[in-house]
Amino acid sequence: MTCDVSPFALRGAKQLASEKFSDPDMTVKGEPRARVRLRELETLWFNTGTLCNLACTSCYIESSPRNDALAYMKLSEVKPFLDEIARDKLPTREIAFTGGEPFMNPEMLPILKLCLARGFDVLVLSNAMRPMRRFERELLDLEHRENLTIRISLDHFSKQIHEAERGPSWEKAIDGIQWLARNGFNIAVAGRHLDYENDGDARRGFGRLFAAKNIPIDANDPAQLVMFPAMDETADIAEISTACWDILDIHPDSVMCATSRMVVKRKQEAEPRVAACTLLPYQREFDLGSTLAEANRDVSLNHPHCARFCVLGGASCTV
Repeated sequence: MTCDVSPFALRGAKQLASEKFSDPDMTVKGEPRARVRLRELETLWFNTGTLCNLACTSCYIESSPRNDALAYMKLSEVKPFLDEIARDKLPTREIAFTGGEPFMNPEMLPILKLCLARGFDVLVLSNAMRPMRRFERELLDLEHRENLTIRISLDHFSKQIHEAERGPSWEKAIDGIQWLARNGFNIAVAGRHLDYENDGDARRGFGRLFAAKNIPIDANDPAQLVMFPAMDETADIAEISTACWDILDIHPDSVMCATSRMVVKRKQEAEPRVAACTLLPYQREFDLGSTLAEANRDVSLNHPHCARFCVLGGASCTV
């Protein structure tokens, strides 16, 4: 049995063959596809909705000012999942929010208050622009905000590359990060690996930016500066067979779906659903049910993101 991973597995030089990732049980070479069991639910994600004030060119979830494919999550829809965690004594320590832009959700602040009051660590992924800044006073007044971290997306340490992805947004994003820092919030930044730039060069570049802008983030700390691989599900990537775990010296428990799930509310659906991970909210194959108990089952790594982001990219939305 082999593992079809080449030194160029992440480069995406070719188009992804249509026959790849078509069978949840077997790779295109006829080998057993890798699967991941839920070891324990450490992080529960909520997608707050796909509406966003930006329309980034490579957004994996296609968020934009017009895309409402995932509806706004309501406080009344978040609470039952927190209740289930408490009732079943799940080991969940963190509740995390992504979008879209979470602060466009009109119930975001009540949701944050509830999660913090329940004693969870809370992570919010934001662009730190106008939707967040509308809630400055409410954020400052949050109880237990020492347990809140806001992670801001900066695609690069240079304005030119960042704005090539996100449009005119650099100054507002930097200003939002500085406001958070001045007011004592726990902050982190998420950047992107570029094909021509190694991790060390990227972190040194971000380090210079943080120093110049008086942003108290250690660029060498992977929890404070999270670097994600480029996401392109049309580019070629190796499928992950069961043999890959030993060949790559990677344990299934290190993959994101071993410790997390994401709750989504798809437009036109009557209730929220639990997806296998943050990267695959639309794919029905990765819909695991309407409760956390139903979602406690193995996940077949049958998508390019599983290989590119989680296994070969070594990335996770949480650290």
